[in-house]
Amino acid sequence: MSGSRTGAGHVVVIGAGIAGLAAAHRLLERGARVTVMEASDRVGGKLLPGEIAGARVDLGAESLLARRPEAVALAREAGLADRLQPPATATASLWTRGALRPMPKGHVMGVPGTASALAGVLSDEGLARIERDADLPRTEVGDDVAVGEYVAARLGHEVVDRLVEPLLGGVYAGDAYRLSMRSAVPQLFQAARTHTSLTEAVREIQSRAATAQQTGPVFMGIQGGVGTLPLAVAESVRARGGEILTGTPVTDLRRAAPPGRQGSDGPAAGGTGAASGEPGHAASQPAAGPTHALWRVVAGGRLLAADAVIVSVPAPAAAALLRAEAPAAAAELAAVEYASMALVTLAYRRAETRLPAGSGFLVPPVDGRTIKASTFASQKWGWIGDENPGLVVVRTSVGRYGETEILGRDDAELVEVSRQDLKAATGLDATPVEARVTRWDGGLPQYPVGHHARVARVREHVAELPGLAVCGAVYDGVGVPACIASAYAAVDQIHGDLRAVRQLTAHPVQSLHGGAGE
Repeated sequence: MSGSRTGAGHVVVIGAGIAGLAAAHRLLERGARVTVMEASDRVGGKLLPGEIAGARVDLGAESLLARRPEAVALAREAGLADRLQPPATATASLWTRGALRPMPKGHVMGVPGTASALAGVLSDEGLARIERDADLPRTEVGDDVAVGEYVAARLGHEVVDRLVEPLLGGVYAGDAYRLSMRSAVPQLFQAARTHTSLTEAVREIQSRAATAQQTGPVFMGIQGGVGTLPLAVAESVRARGGEILTGTPVTDLRRAAPPGRQGSDGPAAGGTGAASGEPGHAASQPAAGPTHALWRVVAGGRLLAADAVIVSVPAPAAAALLRAEAPAAAAELAAVEYASMALVTLAYRRAETRLPAGSGFLVPPVDGRTIKASTFASQKWGWIGDENPGLVVVRTSVGRYGETEILGRDDAELVEVSRQDLKAATGLDATPVEARVTRWDGGLPQYPVGHHARVARVREHVAELPGLAVCGAVYDGVGVPACIASAYAAVDQIHGDLRAVRQLTAHPVQSLHGGAGE
């Protein structure tokens, strides 16, 4: 992007997760003055760096989908180019039917192109059911359909229960029989609209991918953890003159009178918002580019005047902020449901630990285990093993949509059930030198059938208010690249360019968040 002054004057970004920080970064490139307001005491949202037994680790999302450009490009722009690293191993397993089994290849989010692709994971009956797909009449998908419902109708429930569920669960912590195919697996939805046979549709997707000859790793990590990405972006934002205020929840968001019509209570009344922190600066300087109706933002006892606002917070918080000026959008966002989960990070002495080869494993819910996945972090990310040769770091995750009992247990219980499941899956029976539990309450928005239509309605209502845009995981995908793409579209929107927003709304970004076992 050009550094020419084409910005929208003073822009307030509400929320300092990766989407909000990416928006701020892009706004500064375009010449805007930026203030980022974050309710919590840190930046980064679901990206969280941490330590266990002296080892640097991620306590949130741990990898970036590299087949989409946004996240890797932003890491490079933030000065992390020399720390980008692919996984040391991409070989994962499924813990199902009493054994660790190699993760099948030749599928699209668990949906195979041929029955043979799932040999060893499915029963003979399950494999035979896949073969019937070619002879079945067309299954209409309409405007949207649940992934599990459609796949089960074509290929049988065993495909969904043994493979689609754990793969989607690793991304959304959701229920495949509720999740929208249009939003969660958009390329499969598009193919299903034009093919009678689902396996044939998958083979066509695979053929197109082979023709495109995508090279390089599917996922990428960062030495020191993906959680260092938002810290680097925040540092870059500040270095460019942006202001980031943590521990500063926004309590009110309203439109103000247009420029030239405000009275004594207008933007100069206590508003700063500028990086310099000079009182009245936001009102005393002319905005660059066309100025829309001003916004008034109340946060932490401060009143800021803004020419534009980007709301980059989870749906419940966004609903509260938008209720006064965009009540219809707020009502849609208030209806969005979230799944909670917890990550259990365990550190073992290497001399006492032996793990199977590979990056980890996923667990189908149908098998009745407590954990839903495990990542052998020291094996998946070479930098962890290199920095800590005497340690082995393992992560497990627990909690899916609708599961409340397991997350009600205390940390010690979550550690114990994780150890029991790890022992059953891998034979690991050592005592960890340290364990950490990180809880992500309401961490992952759910994309049920019709989610794309809800997002379209939210954006339609928001677009009626000049100088306002929304972005984040609730809209176009929960992955880091998807959140960044959403942020860039929001920046375009407040500059009057709706093309990216329309493109994302019509064609959601499929982007994995890099959950355990991938």
